[in-house]
Amino acid sequence: MSTGTLLAIIIPVVVVVALLAVVITLFVNRRRHLQERFGPEYERTVEGADSQLAGERELRSREKRHDALDIKPLPSSSRERYSRDWAGVQDEFVDRPEEAVHDADRLVTSLMHERGYPTENFEQQLRDLSVEHSRTMEHYRAAHEVDALGTAHRATTEQLRGAMVHYRALFDELLADGGGGARHARA
Repeated sequence: MSTGTLLAIIIPVVVVVALLAVVITLFVNRRRHLQERFGPEYERTVEGADSQLAGERELRSREKRHDALDIKPLPSSSRERYSRDWAGVQDEFVDRPEEAVHDADRLVTSLMHERGYPTENFEQQLRDLSVEHSRTMEHYRAAHEVDALGTAHRATTEQLRGAMVHYRALFDELLADGGGGARHARA
C-alpha cells in the first residue's frame, strides 16, 4: 500500500475516533452537571422515567423552564415579615398542631410565590424548586404528605412535628436565597 492510501484510511479513522471522544466527553459532562445540580432529585427523576436519557431530558426541561422564571430576591422587610410569621406558626403548633402544619404549608407557598415561583400545582412546584433547591425536595414532599394526613385528621403529633421540621428546611433555604443567595451569586 502506498503512503497516500494509508493516509486516506488513517485520517478518516482518526477523525471519527476524535469526534466520538468529543461526543462522549460532552455526554459525560452533561450528565455530571445534572447529577451535581439536582443531587438526589437526579436519581429520583431518572428512576421514575422510562430511561436514563428520558429522565435527563426531563431535568434539562426543568432547567429551561426555571431559567425563564423571574425568581427574585426578597427585600429585607419581607424576609423579616416571613421570619415573624414563621415564629407565629411555630408558636401555634403547641395548641393546634394540624393547623400549624397547614399554616406552614401556606407560608412556604406564599414565600415561593413572592420569590417568583409558580404555585398553582404541587407537582410543578416540586419540578420548579428542584432546579435550585433539590437538596430540600424530600423535606417538602414529606411535609406536604403529612399536611394532607393532618387535614384528614389522621396524622400523629410526631408526624406533624416532623412536618414542621421539613417545612422549616425549605423555608430557611427559600428565605436565605431571598436575600440574594445562590442563584444571584452564580450570575
